Amino acid sequence: MDAQQLLTLARQASVIPVIVIEKIEDAVPLANALVAGGLNVLEVTLRSDAALNAIRDIAANVTGAHIGAGTVLDAAQWRTAAAAGSTFMVSPGFTDGINDVAKAGAIPWLPGVSSAAEIMRARDAGYTFQKFFPAEQAGGVPMLSAFSGPFGDIVFCPTGGVSITNAPSYLALKNVVCVGGSWVVPRDLIAAKNWAAITELAKAAQKLAAQKLGSR
Repeated sequence: MDAQQLLTLARQASVIPVIVIEKIEDAVPLANALVAGGLNVLEVTLRSDAALNAIRDIAANVTGAHIGAGTVLDAAQWRTAAAAGSTFMVSPGFTDGINDVAKAGAIPWLPGVSSAAEIMRARDAGYTFQKFFPAEQAGGVPMLSAFSGPFGDIVFCPTGGVSITNAPSYLALKNVVCVGGSWVVPRDLIAAKNWAAITELAKAAQKLAAQKLGSR
C-alpha cells in the first residue's frame, strides 16, 4: 500500500476504529465484527502487550481487513509493527526518526499534528494527509475549519474525543476525509465478547461514512 492508496481507503472508510486489544483471543472476532458492520480499515494501537500478536492474527485471518498500527512512537516500534503485518502506521506526533524509516520503506504513515507549526513541518516532509490529535482538546471542529484557509492542500483524520455525536460535524468539513474513534470498540463490550453489539456500532458508524461519501 502506498500513501495514495491509504488516502483512498480512508476516504472510503470515513470512520477508522481505534482499537486497544488486551487479550489476543479477542483480536480476530473483534475484527470480524467490525468488518461485518462495514468498517474494514482498522487501527490497532501499540498500547498493550497483545497488540503485535493481534495485528499478526488479524492480518492472517480476517478477510477484507486493512490493518494498521497506531501509537507508533519510534523507528523500533515501526519495524516490529511492519514485521507483524501492518499495512499502514499512525503516530500521535511527528519525529525525524519515524520520518526516516517511513521514507526508507513502502508503508504509508499518518503523522499526528495539533498546531499550525506541526502541520507545516509534516507538509515540508511531504505529508498532505495528517492525523489531527487530540482533536477535541486541540480545538476540534472550529480549529480544523480555520486550518482550511492557510492549509488548503492538507486533509485530516481527527482523532481524540471523537464520538458518534460529534463525528458528523467533523465529517462535514471539506478538509476532513475520515475520523478515528474508539466509540465503536468500547472496552466493556470487548470484555463481554459481545461481538454482535460491536457489529451494530460499526453499522451505525458506516452510515456516517455513507453520508460523507454521498456529500462528495
